[in-house]
Amino acid sequence: MLVVHRGSGRFEDLHFRDLPQFLRTGDCLVINDTRVVPSRLYGRKEGYAREVEVFLLAPQNPERTLWTALVRPGRQLHEGARVRISERLTIDILETRVRGERLVRVHCDGDLDEEIERIGHVPLPPYIHRPDQAADRERYQTVFARQRGSAAAPTAGLHFTPEMLEACRAAGAEVAPITLHVGLGTFQPLLHETVEENRLHSERFRIPPDSAEKIRAASRRIAVGTTVVRTLESAILNGGLGPVEGQTDLFIYPGYEFRVVDAMLTNFHLPKSSLLLLVCAFGGKDLILSAYRHAVEQRYRFFSYGDCMLIL
Repeated sequence: MLVVHRGSGRFEDLHFRDLPQFLRTGDCLVINDTRVVPSRLYGRKEGYAREVEVFLLAPQNPERTLWTALVRPGRQLHEGARVRISERLTIDILETRVRGERLVRVHCDGDLDEEIERIGHVPLPPYIHRPDQAADRERYQTVFARQRGSAAAPTAGLHFTPEMLEACRAAGAEVAPITLHVGLGTFQPLLHETVEENRLHSERFRIPPDSAEKIRAASRRIAVGTTVVRTLESAILNGGLGPVEGQTDLFIYPGYEFRVVDAMLTNFHLPKSSLLLLVCAFGGKDLILSAYRHAVEQRYRFFSYGDCMLIL
């Protein structure tokens, strides 16, 4: 764990197990309890011999029959195509959208969640160059994952064990779960060189009553991951710290004025990503880029299963 002190510009090379020493009474550690769904589905298109992929991203209606999705190969899956995933599940392609997304209609004979859990594959990040394995169903989840709905894990939370959460509580911090269901838009590279021209996909979030009370009462709020940062800052921009639920497409980049978050735990992110811009906004561009250079020199591991950075 690289500790970055914004006030002094100082770095410390420590370990994640050292996190509780930076916590104190009055702190609130805010975690994202979303759970990754094995929503990468493989099947057959009628009239096409090879296997195709439909990656369900987010439901678009209360009945959960309409979804946004990514598909592969895109040239075979346009409007009107039908994909049979299993005996109980078929998917119709209704519309092509930006960045190759599709609007699809899902037909399931029985409970959709049960069928997805039975036949679906864990959507590992594209830079993990191997098929998903049975162990990934739990390994690519945080220990506090409860609310199904994510297309990707909130990776800063992957470092925690139940024992570490108890150690944080023993140090005096409250632990408050919120939910933001992570969509792929968060992780996709930015399309435009001019930062302000980029837009993020909308993601669903919720701050439950118990957590809202802890967050409001805290003297210092430590966000575990960029998803928590976006949830808290979205809530305050839309009327308060909850309890609240809604959608956010908040894009945080240098120049943003933080209103809620006082410290942040985060992994090391890909270049040209909205996540890196958010971290630069929070820590200061020059300091964060210097911290990344230090991390490279010290051979920190980057990305989803990598090391972390605590920004104070």
